[in-house]
Amino acid sequence: MTAPTTLDLTGTWDLDPAHTRLGFAARHAMVATVRGHFGVFSGEIHIDQADPTRSTAEVHIDASSLTTGNEQRDGHLKSPDFLDVEKYPELVFRSRSAEVVDEDTYKLYGELTVRDQTHPVTLDLDFQGSSPDPFGNVRAGFEGRTTINRKDWGLTWNVAIEGGGILIGDKVKLELDVSAVKRAEQPK
Repeated sequence: MTAPTTLDLTGTWDLDPAHTRLGFAARHAMVATVRGHFGVFSGEIHIDQADPTRSTAEVHIDASSLTTGNEQRDGHLKSPDFLDVEKYPELVFRSRSAEVVDEDTYKLYGELTVRDQTHPVTLDLDFQGSSPDPFGNVRAGFEGRTTINRKDWGLTWNVAIEGGGILIGDKVKLELDVSAVKRAEQPK
């Protein structure tokens, strides 16, 4: 069920880290899916309700905040074999344009930077609604997803497995559950 959408969405919104999940999923050993997320990030969304195609978003992610629930795997993903968080501490997404698909569905076209390599990505976004919260804030929710090829960003480490195949799939699903809080308007 979608929350009320009668609120004016135009303005600047900040991601609420306590209620937002920036997740990912990749195949492991050709038979299972490993999921994880980043716990430290900041971001803002500028919404133009009159012309949603002019809306933008920018998100900065602390690469070292990656977690999959397994310390050994997390350490490997943070190593030079993958994200190399010592050398590249931040991942960044910047949108370039937005497209309205229908009343609650959008495409956000942007660029994702990982390990100082920037490539285009398209996020499919579903608007979940907006409403005031009990603390006087206005909130909006979005769910998003896309699939990328990790090799495009230089994340090529892999191992062949017995019986054929590879240890880690090349495709990575990015999964977003976003709660954003509208900034109070500044007096003019």
